[in-house]
Amino acid sequence: MERRDEVTAIAGRGLEGDRYCEGTGSYSARPGTGRQVTLVESEAVRGAASEAAIDIEAGDTRRNIVTEDVPLNHLVGRRFRIGGAVLEGKRLCEPCVHLEELTVPGARQALVHRGGLRADIVSGGLIRVGDEVTPG
Repeated sequence: MERRDEVTAIAGRGLEGDRYCEGTGSYSARPGTGRQVTLVESEAVRGAASEAAIDIEAGDTRRNIVTEDVPLNHLVGRRFRIGGAVLEGKRLCEPCVHLEELTVPGARQALVHRGGLRADIVSGGLIRVGDEVTPG
């Protein structure tokens, strides 16, 4: 995982340089939607960490984009814009065993139903830190 200030979203593929865009992600060979971009709410991660008394931060969740003040669960089945890209929320991004193996015991349970959103890229464009998430 590598923090970037900007990234190019490529329609139908993913974020430039990401393992899923390159087809080398753990689940790239499995058919399905919602693997092009993952998002997580910073508030949800802080809440999970506090409630479960674990040391985890938004960057530890391995999601592509960290949001603030955006209720991601409400974006399932909806299109939205971030910077120059249009995305479509596909499904919740529930935490997996692998996440807990890479972070701390209890992370998986703490993040159930608040682990973020899986989305596909409908229209590509540049996404920068600070871009707003708006209806698209």
